[in-house]
Amino acid sequence: MAKNKTTETQSSVPDFINAFVEDQTKRNDAFEIIRIMQEVTHFEPKMWGPSIIGFGSYHYKYASGHEGDAPIVGFSPRKAAISLYIYNSPKNREELLSKLGKNKASKGCIYIKKLADIDLEVLKNMITLSLEYFKKTYPSN
Repeated sequence: MAKNKTTETQSSVPDFINAFVEDQTKRNDAFEIIRIMQEVTHFEPKMWGPSIIGFGSYHYKYASGHEGDAPIVGFSPRKAAISLYIYNSPKNREELLSKLGKNKASKGCIYIKKLADIDLEVLKNMITLSLEYFKKTYPSN
């Protein structure tokens, strides 16, 4: 079975941001997202792989036998956009995304250019709902 590429590392979160996020606005936004995610989740930020900042973790196991660990919520301050990794159930996902502000979304990610483009209270609500989902779905974590 293939090993997961994205695992928790001991790398420094501030060092990653300061070394690899060139744009000052995006760097400031990254530190603010850390503050928000830490405030909502009560988890310390950890590096997952070379470029994802995650908060908390859960262990999953699929029917296929594939299993691993992943952050409960996280983000990556990439050059093109900030990728937010926040789970929201299909029943309220579209409503929350429409209230969030300027974003693009795929199945597993929400992409924003900068925090000034979104409603931070909606972001906090989305993080809270994601946290509640993982606590309920993976109670042993």
